Amino acid sequence: NIYHYVPWYNTKPVVAVTSHWEDISFRMNCLNLLHFTRDRLKANLDTLKSMRNPKDPHLLHQWEKLLRELAEDCKRPLPCMSNQPTATNLDRKRWQLRSLLLQELAQKAKQAKPKDMVATVEGWLYHLNAVLPEPQVSIPDVMIWLMAKEQRVAYARVPAHSVLYSPAGALHSGSHCGKIQTLLLQYPEGEGQKDTLPGHLRVCMWLGNITDSKDLQLLRRGDIAVYAETYENQAKYKDQWGQQGLYRCPNFSDVMGNKALPMTDFQPPPGWHWQDNWIVEPQRRLLLDIDINKSQVLEEVYENQGRDAIGAWVPGAIPNTDADGQLVEAREKVKCPQGWHFKKDWVVELNHAVDSEGWEYGVGIPPSGLPQVWNSVEKTYHSCRRRRWVRVRFRNHGELSHEQETLSFLQLHSPVKQEEGWEYGTLGSKFHLNPQPQSRFRRRCWHRKLAPNKDKGVAPIFLLEGSLALDLKHHARKEEDSKTRSWGLDTWFRRLDPGDTRPPNMPFIYCIFNKPHYYQLFCYIYQARNLMTNQILTFQEPFIRMVFLNHSQCTQTLRSSAGPTWAQTLIFQHLLLYESPEDTKESPPLVVLELWQRDSWGKESLWGRSMWPPVVWLDLQDRILPPMRWHPLVKELGEEEGEVLASCELILETEVLGEKQLPILSVPWKNGIYTLPKMIQPTLRKVAIEILAWGLRNMKKASSPQLRVEFGEESLTTEPIKDFQTNPNFPESVLILTLYMPTEEAYALPLVVKVVDNWAFGQRTVTGQANIDFLQPYFCDPWAQDYVHPKLPILSVKKHRHFLGYLYEKFWFKCSKAEDEYEHEMDWWSKLFWATGDDHKSLKYKYKDYHTLKVYDCELEAVSAFQGLQDFCQTFKLYQEWPKLDSPVVGEFKGLFRIYSFPENPEAPKPPHQFMVWPEREDFPQLCLVRVYVVRAINLQPQDYNGLCDPYVILKLGKTELGNRDTYQPNTLDPIFGTMFEFTCNIPLEKDLEIQLYDFDLLSPDDKIGTTVIDLENRLLSGFGAHCGLSKSYFQSGPFKWRDQMSPSSLLERYARRKGLPPPLFSPKEDTVIYNGKKFKLQSFEFKPPNVHGLGSKKERLALYLLHTQGLVPEHVETRTLYSDAQPGIDQGKVQMWVDIFPKKLGPPGPQVNISPRKPKRYELRCIVWKTANVDLVDVSLSKEKTSDIYVKGWLYGLEKDMQKTDIHYHSLTGEGNFNWRFIFPMDYLAAEHVCVQSQKDYIWSLDPTLMKFPARLIIQVWDNDIFSPDDFLGVLELDLSDMPLPARHAKQCSIRMMNPDPKWPYFLQHKHFSLFKKKTATGWWPCQVLDGGKWRLSGKVKMTLEVLSEKEALIKPAGRGQSEPNQYPTLHPPLRTDTTLTWLRSPAKHFCRVFWKRYRFKFIALTVILIIALLLFNFIYSAPHYLAMNWIKPELRLHPPIQIVNVITSPNTSNANSSILITQEPHLKPTTDHELKLPQGPKNHLSDIFPEFPAP
Repeated sequence: NIYHYVPWYNTKPVVAVTSHWEDISFRMNCLNLLHFTRDRLKANLDTLKSMRNPKDPHLLHQWEKLLRELAEDCKRPLPCMSNQPTATNLDRKRWQLRSLLLQELAQKAKQAKPKDMVATVEGWLYHLNAVLPEPQVSIPDVMIWLMAKEQRVAYARVPAHSVLYSPAGALHSGSHCGKIQTLLLQYPEGEGQKDTLPGHLRVCMWLGNITDSKDLQLLRRGDIAVYAETYENQAKYKDQWGQQGLYRCPNFSDVMGNKALPMTDFQPPPGWHWQDNWIVEPQRRLLLDIDINKSQVLEEVYENQGRDAIGAWVPGAIPNTDADGQLVEAREKVKCPQGWHFKKDWVVELNHAVDSEGWEYGVGIPPSGLPQVWNSVEKTYHSCRRRRWVRVRFRNHGELSHEQETLSFLQLHSPVKQEEGWEYGTLGSKFHLNPQPQSRFRRRCWHRKLAPNKDKGVAPIFLLEGSLALDLKHHARKEEDSKTRSWGLDTWFRRLDPGDTRPPNMPFIYCIFNKPHYYQLFCYIYQARNLMTNQILTFQEPFIRMVFLNHSQCTQTLRSSAGPTWAQTLIFQHLLLYESPEDTKESPPLVVLELWQRDSWGKESLWGRSMWPPVVWLDLQDRILPPMRWHPLVKELGEEEGEVLASCELILETEVLGEKQLPILSVPWKNGIYTLPKMIQPTLRKVAIEILAWGLRNMKKASSPQLRVEFGEESLTTEPIKDFQTNPNFPESVLILTLYMPTEEAYALPLVVKVVDNWAFGQRTVTGQANIDFLQPYFCDPWAQDYVHPKLPILSVKKHRHFLGYLYEKFWFKCSKAEDEYEHEMDWWSKLFWATGDDHKSLKYKYKDYHTLKVYDCELEAVSAFQGLQDFCQTFKLYQEWPKLDSPVVGEFKGLFRIYSFPENPEAPKPPHQFMVWPEREDFPQLCLVRVYVVRAINLQPQDYNGLCDPYVILKLGKTELGNRDTYQPNTLDPIFGTMFEFTCNIPLEKDLEIQLYDFDLLSPDDKIGTTVIDLENRLLSGFGAHCGLSKSYFQSGPFKWRDQMSPSSLLERYARRKGLPPPLFSPKEDTVIYNGKKFKLQSFEFKPPNVHGLGSKKERLALYLLHTQGLVPEHVETRTLYSDAQPGIDQGKVQMWVDIFPKKLGPPGPQVNISPRKPKRYELRCIVWKTANVDLVDVSLSKEKTSDIYVKGWLYGLEKDMQKTDIHYHSLTGEGNFNWRFIFPMDYLAAEHVCVQSQKDYIWSLDPTLMKFPARLIIQVWDNDIFSPDDFLGVLELDLSDMPLPARHAKQCSIRMMNPDPKWPYFLQHKHFSLFKKKTATGWWPCQVLDGGKWRLSGKVKMTLEVLSEKEALIKPAGRGQSEPNQYPTLHPPLRTDTTLTWLRSPAKHFCRVFWKRYRFKFIALTVILIIALLLFNFIYSAPHYLAMNWIKPELRLHPPIQIVNVITSPNTSNANSSILITQEPHLKPTTDHELKLPQGPKNHLSDIFPEFPAP
């Protein structure tokens, strides 16, 4: 073992410390519960990460176990803080936060699905770690220091909560409370070596309330013992041992030589009593063989000489010493200890700075007489010299092992005699059991055991230190009392030197184990990987050293390899451990694996170290071979460099183990080493790795690089690139590597790619390398039917085809120019807004389905369907070291890998090669025309104090830089650039397109907002057609012309050739094609013949439909995230853009796409207010009548500064107002978005105006003018000029229903709308409305003429505002208004009638109705009696026979009167004769009979 080891064997020292702290157990219980949940989740996550194969059957089982345990831990309630009197408000809030988080995690664990498992659990672990820190911990951490010569050398820091005991249970206690743990010591800051570990400390700790320590048992099967200890010192004076020659050294001291109490003054402390007498404690650490842990020991003796008087060399005063000048036995007298033997005799060591005889010279310096510096060359002034004699001692094999020798001594119970037990030496140096010739000092240790008197409810060991404080208070005034008083620790303190400030000696506490346990350790080591180095030969003669406790073994040393494979088992037998097997199983000692390498000079250097606990088996019946896992190798503190595949198991040796088959018999033995058992040894298969080595990119310092591919111990190298500056591609692009690979993905080695640069004089250096850890994506089945070999795209055409295509394109473009001279309403921005759903920014177009555009919310490389545009070759970043967050990238390797297995039958045919030698390689480097369309940016990070920025675009490609800072967009975070950059580049020499956004600053340097980089070579080589997206339709004219170099039919033929398919065959009518053995018709894509202007031929349309079904990149806009070096990893905004690449060998490029930002057009809105009607009257005159002084305001929305108003129509009694007034509003209108655009400066000192957009809305308001009070608002009319209601022809037809855009019912009453910009002019009535009681009501009507003129038309037809000159188009005359001044004097009657009629018109109407009703009633009453009399008496009945009977009865004499009456009535009857009185026939006869004087009718 190359490390030091302190074996306490069966006697473990114990330290008990008491102190007073605040009781915060309620906080610690909650914290330990959370730590338990976190630790178990992290352990399950680590196990999940180790399963690298996604098809591992145990993966799903581990995922379910993780979810089950997480849900179980999260459902466990945290200790409540509401019933804690000392809990603060922060405690309660954190308790709520933690409880909510646990509930959320439990819910997520139930709903989690086996997808992105590692990333999901890491997110949960991140949130759990965020609530773990406890800011209110008043108990400090436990500090353990490693002391050497009273100096602090190293330390370990243990959090107090991790060892804190809680009566609530084990889950509330610390994770290491009462358990054995291994602490890794570390050097204090600024001390020790940087890449070394001071040591390990294996401890068991318990921290808790003193009242909870009654049943304290730190370790199982261990007994606690307390001893008083003192050292008896003697010196040699006149060849006699005694106390006379001690001088300043005390007679009795502690182990460090400090003054201590003599044995006779020791008294037991209160509560304790002596259990035994004083005995001499044998120093077992010295009785043991100091080389007990070694199998060979190098012995040395220095021969010293000095000069005599004449200058000759003679033996020195001390002829034989060690390296420090201490006297030792002569080499002739050194005897071989028992159990050892020598193979060679003493020899002089010559392997350091000495002369030919081994002497080194120096000048002796008093008082020691030893030189401080030794030289290998003799000088005359040198006074002494020495040389080193060495001899190797070997242990005898076959005798008792050193563990058994140790055990036999530790179990000695025979007491040591009083005369024995001395150790010889000096204080501060090494002591020996046997006296040396120079020994002048000796000492021996006296022990006396203490025992507690009675149980006081606490652990007795904690009362030792507590007695000190009690005795200091109780005996403060009794320092001069007799010596017979009771002894306590204060006695020790007072008897010491007053100047000694060190604390008093305490009794020593030990935990003693009487029964030892033996174990066997099996270490299975397979191989190492990811060993990054900048050497061509990756690792020089590597070997593994396993260290366990005080034992170590090494594997065989291999030759140089990128992934050394040992496949070896290291077995440690008969390991002695003095602790309970249960404690060992719960917390076993760590196994330390170290990777070493040996250079050509034989020097060994440590590469890295890994530590993990072994699997412990106490019963072989349950034993399962532990699966091998990858363990990280830590080179420095926290820096991982490499991994090693290994596993370890620790087996307890029992009596049953000897009866059964030993585990060592299951490990095969081969060529002098133990190999791996077959059950855990990876199964190998023969595979072929084909490497497509395309080229190197961005290698700044490269002369003639070549590629070296390593997999384990196999490697291949390409030919160097001679003309790297002009063509960075490899001359030989295909490499084949045949090897054996583990079938399990978890055991597979990474593929290492190194770039070796060749310099002058044969010097070769590794300038960069990349490790491909995950090889699963590169496996393929060459025999699969649907498998397609990677092929190089065709980037050139034949000369005759090139010429015909050029003529076709030339003729096509010339013919289409004449058709495109008209201005289209649709532009490219309309296509973008159709795709983004911003319909309010685009016009309605019935053929927009022919012009669809795909907008990706990410980079084109991030779209999963396009495989990162690395389907032909991938880009691997090269590093000079293990890649970290800030590791610089030194270059890129372009290539691809294919891995496939060979058949098990050697006679079976071999799989075909995946990569071919392509003649198209001559097309590279390729001269290309690149067009970059930068559309807009979104959510940029503010750069100025106003929270905005002034961005502009800079493009960099190789040495070319395009862009102008003068084209910045002021005061915006969402700038619209609409810029196209065009340049020519040579791919791959210029392949990385860098788009940079800067913030314009007037005085200070411009700030860099962010950058995004596009690999143009990947887009050019990709089989998805990323160099130019496929348009939805094939148009030969119009704003959306086909922009690719090749027609769709040519593209389809090219695509079929790349996929290895026969070319497509079109029918003579060009409406049918046979492709890939299938027949496709144009009718299946176009159900109706399209009638869109500009569509191409049937053949091209059908070919385009087929291309869209192949998953190629469509016409698109990608959204790229901007990043800044000042804030790495933080989103600085996004930029929307796309790139078109046109190889010049394919012909002339297509037409450019106009993406210039939409510019508003200057218009002039003329509004003539003719009259108003039915306006609300709000004023009351002296005559109590309502009037209004009406005037009209008008302005465009957002342009309130240009508000205009008419003159005033005074004293409107009917709500009618006449104006004949013209408003003129100039505006900049953006027809495509239906908005008005205005530029204005936010502040006076602003450099640039801010562009504002407003809806094109005309606002008309009607007001009542008041002199002494504010004007009264009468109504408002808002008209959207692009979608306004049709006006009414007459005022009666005008209603508020016109302003309702979509009435619910009835639907046919919906009013028609129109755009004023299309109709140009409109005249009619519109309603004004006012909000009354939460509802809009009609408050008036206004008649207007609205007219929109372009800027040119406005200049041709000028007109003035109001009625000012030029008053034309049309001419407005002053309105004819009634003069209301002195109306009472000029026409009082008329005014009186108007006033009274207006005020009392309803009363007049009611009175008239009442008078008419009264006249009718009076006439009825006047006429009713006569009518009733005539109706009741019925005078017509008097003409009937009953009248004749009356005349017969009466006498003739009495009839004179009647006759006279009748006679008098005769004149009244005559007039009736003129009218032919119609009587019945019966009465005629009777009348003639009764009245004979009447003439017959």
